[in-house]
Amino acid sequence: MPAVDSALDLLDRIYSSEDFDRMSAIWQQAMGHHFQQVLAGDTRVLNWTEPADAVALAESLMAGGTATADRGERFESLLTQMLRSGHNLHHSGYIGHQVPANAPIAGLFDAVGSMTNQPMAVYEMGPWATAVEHAIVRAMCRKVGWDPEQSTGVLTHGGSLANLTALLTARNVVFPDSWRNGTPDNAVLISQSDAHYCVARSAGILGLGTKRILAVDVDDQRRMCPERLERVLQQARDDGQQPLAVVACACATPIGAFDPLDRIADVCEQYQVWLHVDAAHGGAALMSRQHRGLLRGVERADSVVWDAHKMMFVPALCAAVLLKNREHRFHTFEQDAPYLFDPDNPGMAEYDNGVRTVECTKRSLGFGLWGMWSLYGDEVFERLVDRVFDRCRFAWQTVCDDERFESLHEPDCNILVFRYLPESLRAAAPDLVNAVQRKIRAALIRSGDFYIVQTTIAGQVCLRMCFMNPATTEQKVASALQNIAELGEQFAAEAMDAD
Repeated sequence: MPAVDSALDLLDRIYSSEDFDRMSAIWQQAMGHHFQQVLAGDTRVLNWTEPADAVALAESLMAGGTATADRGERFESLLTQMLRSGHNLHHSGYIGHQVPANAPIAGLFDAVGSMTNQPMAVYEMGPWATAVEHAIVRAMCRKVGWDPEQSTGVLTHGGSLANLTALLTARNVVFPDSWRNGTPDNAVLISQSDAHYCVARSAGILGLGTKRILAVDVDDQRRMCPERLERVLQQARDDGQQPLAVVACACATPIGAFDPLDRIADVCEQYQVWLHVDAAHGGAALMSRQHRGLLRGVERADSVVWDAHKMMFVPALCAAVLLKNREHRFHTFEQDAPYLFDPDNPGMAEYDNGVRTVECTKRSLGFGLWGMWSLYGDEVFERLVDRVFDRCRFAWQTVCDDERFESLHEPDCNILVFRYLPESLRAAAPDLVNAVQRKIRAALIRSGDFYIVQTTIAGQVCLRMCFMNPATTEQKVASALQNIAELGEQFAAEAMDAD
């Protein structure tokens, strides 16, 4: 029977540099083998396990950890289980959510923060993490088109928290007494109708309520219509309402549509309304000379959200909240004095990020992005964006050329929404057509060969591809579409026979 470590021995071991070296070598070998297999396509994309079974297995492994003699072997076993049970985003058949096959090297930089534990609230707890974050924010502000001396920002845990932080700042600037007295009853939030659901969540958290979101209808390309925005703003003014902000998208989640920011900014300036741009997904297009025109006018926004853990291909989470006016940096949380963390050194408020984010203790979010940017420069991000946009364009053209499919839009970026709709289904009942799309998607992901998602547009269930892996080749795209067509033929025939 294996000997159980004494308390002292156990503490010595978990901080032992020798044990760390040994397990690091095991880790390196396992990760190298994993990426070799996944990048070669020798694994499943999604290692599907029923949720209850996965939880039971995880619990059983936790229960077996107290009396293990060789923890090197145990470590290797646990690591193997993790890798064989996960979602392999680096597989070329992954064409799913807006989560990337991140650059593994970025993960090495990110791991430094995890292993050395560099939390950020006050500068002295995470000095290099803070320096890195400020450098990143300044670089991103430049890409937006702002002077980094006049603008500012912070990194936070994901686009939802970033949008909340930006809208909280807008509320406190537009309604100066709201931090103490709450959001005024006549406040409204004006949003693109396809905006991410986190905008509605923000309205609820801010005390505005979702009923006071005024949605602006989209055009036939699902972009915010500036003329409709103007009508909404005028009606709000006539009704005695005061907009907290206008939320535009670059791009909106359903089909990846980029709003016409320049024209929207014209309207917001006319009505003197805060313009917030949710560029969580599409902000990285600013890194591409070919595609940055999609965000023309973004420099006129008051606030911008940009997720690096999407199309800058770094590990989640790393989201930037960017503010055009540096004077707004302490409006998000109105403490009595912004230097309260160290009254003897008020200048440190510029670097004590705990006064400017929802989080107090915050992970060192910028190491992966800073490492990639420092190692490869701007060009790597441009190439990544251009590659995934090109793959989407190829998929769209293939869909358009195949009579078995119907494309719902011409893609702006790396998101394609379409349906399997051969001649035999075009006169079928909508519910039957929707059911076929769902069955295709379910069968495809359970096969392990490909991973895509589904969405609903105007009551139509659609298949949705988001190209977030630069290793996805044109041949892989063509193969995925052929698989979809073959599954669709099977399920359509079954549905028609049963109808």
